[in-house]
Amino acid sequence: MQRTLKSAVTFTGLGLHGGQPVRMVVRPAPAGHGIVFQRTDVTRGDARIVARWDAVVPSKLCTLVANGEGVSVSTIEHVMAALAGCAIHNALIEIDGPEVPILDGSAVPFVEGFLAAGTVGQDAVVRAIRVLQTVEVREGEAVARLEPAENLEIDFRIDFAEGAIGRQEKRMSLANGAFVRELSDSRTFCRQADVDAMRANGLALGGTLENAVVFDGDEVLSPGGLRHRDEPVRHKMLDAVGDLSLAGAPILGRYTGIRAGHALTNRLLRALFARPEAWMLVEVGEQTGCKLPGIGVHEADLPQRAEAVPAA
Repeated sequence: MQRTLKSAVTFTGLGLHGGQPVRMVVRPAPAGHGIVFQRTDVTRGDARIVARWDAVVPSKLCTLVANGEGVSVSTIEHVMAALAGCAIHNALIEIDGPEVPILDGSAVPFVEGFLAAGTVGQDAVVRAIRVLQTVEVREGEAVARLEPAENLEIDFRIDFAEGAIGRQEKRMSLANGAFVRELSDSRTFCRQADVDAMRANGLALGGTLENAVVFDGDEVLSPGGLRHRDEPVRHKMLDAVGDLSLAGAPILGRYTGIRAGHALTNRLLRALFARPEAWMLVEVGEQTGCKLPGIGVHEADLPQRAEAVPAA
């Protein structure tokens, strides 16, 4: 069955790029509603933006959705990942600015809020997108691929020159509470040189060492170090969960990302839906449903606030 929140959850914080305070309220929504953003600061015209793959518009360093009147919300990937990872299918997200608050740079503050509020089942079946044929897109050395699998699996590989990051890869099934336990607390990351360049161009004004992992060669500049030795690749997987949730239904398939980012994952969804023979919409039964991300997840699944670990 579809699920929504039992009660509204409020988040406040700075937008990553604009650096302005943002208030966001995630509210319960009826069955079949999906995930919809509503800009409460927009008083004329259509202020609602459906969180869906065909609403994504090109944007640097984040996922941005917009409606036909140009009203937009950016940096939605972490809250989308948290909704998918908690099996929340329907929600209205009221937000008083153009950016989702960055909070600590991961999805775990959203997950904590959703699990504290609780979810409720709705009298409507869940339909999932079953991948039937392999679909792949490339851009230079970057690759994003979907292929058939029984439930959502993610295989991600990154390779950075910085010694503190280097080559990392991780593969896992997203069944049940795996997202919450393994990925939700992994923070966005960047290089100090990237931070300097972004700020010179008026971006990352809300970024701090507290809401992103900043690397400089072999050093981790953020206080406390890493939450996981492979935190960067885990965060890339977190982003992929959020970006794939824009398909509009859970995906039954294996996603492979090699140096992939938000734009390439969206291109992959567009390529998938351009090939009707490569997928089908299926009604989720009990056997498949119990393997969807977030089914049966509890607050006990939240990652423990363990001591930070040094870079590898």
